[in-house]
Amino acid sequence: MAHARRTMMLGMMMAGFAVAGTLPTRDAAAAGVRDRIRALPLLHDSLLGISGKLRARFLPMIEAAEMERALGDLRASFEPGTPAPRVASLQVLPMLPFETKIAGRMGLYRMGYWPGEHRPLRTLGYAMPSGFVQVTLDNQNMQVSEHFRLRDFVTKDQFAVWPKYVVLREPLLDKLELTLDELARTGYPVAHLQVMSGFRHPAYNALGIGAGGRATESRHQYGDAADVFPDSDRDGRTDDLNGDGRVNARDIELIIRAVERVEAAHPELNGGLGRYHATDAHGPFVHIDVRGTTARWGGA
Repeated sequence: MAHARRTMMLGMMMAGFAVAGTLPTRDAAAAGVRDRIRALPLLHDSLLGISGKLRARFLPMIEAAEMERALGDLRASFEPGTPAPRVASLQVLPMLPFETKIAGRMGLYRMGYWPGEHRPLRTLGYAMPSGFVQVTLDNQNMQVSEHFRLRDFVTKDQFAVWPKYVVLREPLLDKLELTLDELARTGYPVAHLQVMSGFRHPAYNALGIGAGGRATESRHQYGDAADVFPDSDRDGRTDDLNGDGRVNARDIELIIRAVERVEAAHPELNGGLGRYHATDAHGPFVHIDVRGTTARWGGA
């Protein structure tokens, strides 16, 4: 059974080489394996994601261990000194089961309770997360995609508590990366898209619930939402993206239109899109999520 799972994982990786490119292998036997695997139907979502820019995958613990062993076999198949494709450096992060959260906590890290823990689910889209990725002082700066790090999505609280835990869905990373690609394609390149708010565990989300605040069932709790703004100079403020000398809703409008084009090209990434205007506390920003159904607010 274990060998079958490793073969399947290796097959998945080889299927993803439509994105990664042709691999140099050590000998004819390995080439024969490669050719047989290539005969498998290509996966719609390669190991590098729809965007081709994922740098980490989040899997349940058993599947993560199998994939890591398969990646090890793949790395060992390269001739020393031969350039390897990006998939060879893919990181695998195991997810701790949701059931390891006890009394609203993961160890010392307080998370609270998801809406579905105490009342019937509105839809399956609001089911409890399948698991948590552990964030440590050592791995917090890991690139989870070309432009984003693991720490970008951590809830902004309990700063002295380690490890922390995050829910993060790969389709969100794909959507953010594809939005950056679309902005660049249309003449508005953004070197850095700042995540103002990524994952919010329920205990933190509850602090802002109320008129004009956070929704009880906010998608941020499910790891598939991010509030972002363009910040290529990394000064912590929204950039004048359209170059008109002002930072206002028109700059965010460019991101909204880019997201709409991404959704039109990739319906599997459909989700929420909300416009937020500047306040004394922050500049304008946009909410992006991959809930699976279309939702719009704030004039988006």
